[in-house]
Amino acid sequence: MSTIAARIPGGFLLERWSRAYRSALKQRELRLLLGGLLVSATGSWAYNVALLAFVFDRTRSLAWVGAAGLVRFVPALVLSPYAGVIAERTERIRLMVGADMLCLVWQAALAVVAFSGAPVLLALALAALTAASNVVYEPAVAATIPSVVAEDDLVAANALNGTIDNVVVVAGPAIGALLLLATSAGWVFALNAVSFAAAGLLVSRIRTHSQPVDVSEEGAAGPLRQMSVGLKTIAGVPAARTLVAFSVLVSFVYGTDTVLFVGVSAHRLGTGAQGFGYLMAGLGIGGIAVAGFVDRLARSRRLAPVIIAGTAGYCMPTALLTIIHSPELAVALQVVRGASTLVVDVLAITALQRSVPSDTLARVFGVYGACFIGAISLGTLITPAMVGDFGLDAALLMMAFVPTALGLLGWPALRAIDRRSAARAAALAPRVELLQRLEIFATASRPVLERLAATAAEVEFASGAEIVREGDGADALYVLGEGEVEVGARGEEGGSERFLRTMSAPSYFGEIGVLQRSPRTATVRALTPCRCHRIERSALLETLTTTPPSSSLMENARSRLALTHPSAKLKFPERVA
Repeated sequence: MSTIAARIPGGFLLERWSRAYRSALKQRELRLLLGGLLVSATGSWAYNVALLAFVFDRTRSLAWVGAAGLVRFVPALVLSPYAGVIAERTERIRLMVGADMLCLVWQAALAVVAFSGAPVLLALALAALTAASNVVYEPAVAATIPSVVAEDDLVAANALNGTIDNVVVVAGPAIGALLLLATSAGWVFALNAVSFAAAGLLVSRIRTHSQPVDVSEEGAAGPLRQMSVGLKTIAGVPAARTLVAFSVLVSFVYGTDTVLFVGVSAHRLGTGAQGFGYLMAGLGIGGIAVAGFVDRLARSRRLAPVIIAGTAGYCMPTALLTIIHSPELAVALQVVRGASTLVVDVLAITALQRSVPSDTLARVFGVYGACFIGAISLGTLITPAMVGDFGLDAALLMMAFVPTALGLLGWPALRAIDRRSAARAAALAPRVELLQRLEIFATASRPVLERLAATAAEVEFASGAEIVREGDGADALYVLGEGEVEVGARGEEGGSERFLRTMSAPSYFGEIGVLQRSPRTATVRALTPCRCHRIERSALLETLTTTPPSSSLMENARSRLALTHPSAKLKFPERVA
């Protein structure tokens, strides 16, 4: 699940996001890319519902339903680690169109199987081929987005991509369920084939093409060696192990849901196998409903009780499905469960980002994705046997209480993560308080300032030392924590350096060159021993992307530039202006 942690007061947040979205969507290539993704993803979620309903109607067996779930997840589990490599070694637009065309063929054949009464085993084989063909799509989309939008629109483009994920999780199953009521599974498969054709047509119109590259060391280093870094990081960082374990736990429960919900819908609610789509849609609705509140929870210093409560909130209500016979109540229950699982997912991912070194984070999340799919597959695999041995009610009760108990066993490890997080916050507190006193960060929230403080490097300068020199490249902002500096410049006309001002802590300098990507406009020397915090350009720009620049920052920068370069116009990048 994808989220954007932006904290901007009042209506400015909505206005800023709206402006960013409009700017990103002006790019024709992005509209085509995301349009193709939206069409194919919606069709795929509708097809998932129809496939499980079709298999159950044909076999009346939850074991076969579990097999149908496995053929959708196992190919992704096996092939996902290699999908990114394929997306780099192949021209990505051609790869995505090819994947769409293959899925079109498999889904059209699946529709024929449904209409003709061919063996269910053939339907599962075609479902497996669809999953295997489509596994390259997500990494190809993620790698293509930066090449079809300007850098300033990249955050908004990724946010739109994540929004599509959330929308289709709700819309797709609901559409699938409605189509099953009006038609049959065969027609849903046929419509999914059409959706792949439409997606392929949209993507084929993209003019920006990638240059295939060999991501290995001259072909010697394979994906497994690259992934080993992520595995070793998870194994070596206690916080990472704990957080991945919780995500795996709720993913496993989701896998059991995909089988149990079919049985609940058919035998408990009287809505038939197609009622599975409504229950899945309830999960998605709950996730969307709680999304804004989760962002606030993610800023809490005490994630342990929230994650435990989210785990219990996702698992425990399953027990009520043993006595509920109303479809409306069952869907409402799913809304609660969907909200709870989003809490676990988002908070675990947020805490994982805080715990893992940034240089290994991407590889860790690659392994995390494989664990996620593997847990779902395992849940799908064992549930039919569990229902066969103990019955549907006993299986529901086991999936309500056993995962909750396992989650409680993780309480000490979660509390240890909270203690380390609190200690880190305490260590950063003096630096954060310094940043809070500067008008440049007047609108920044504390979590934003903590991330900025963590990246800042503390540097000391002796009296008389040049901290920045006029004309040099500007790659960092300096925050003066202790001491006094003198500012001088030759200006745009050159000549002798003239004195401009003295500055005492707390203050900052160097922002003009950093934000305009221009050479330094003045020289700053230490008048006394000084202690500064050096904030790299990338970290500053990231902060100002999610935090509106204060009016005093703009006015101070304009007045400073007017003293040294009066003919120059202040042109900050659009992302911070």
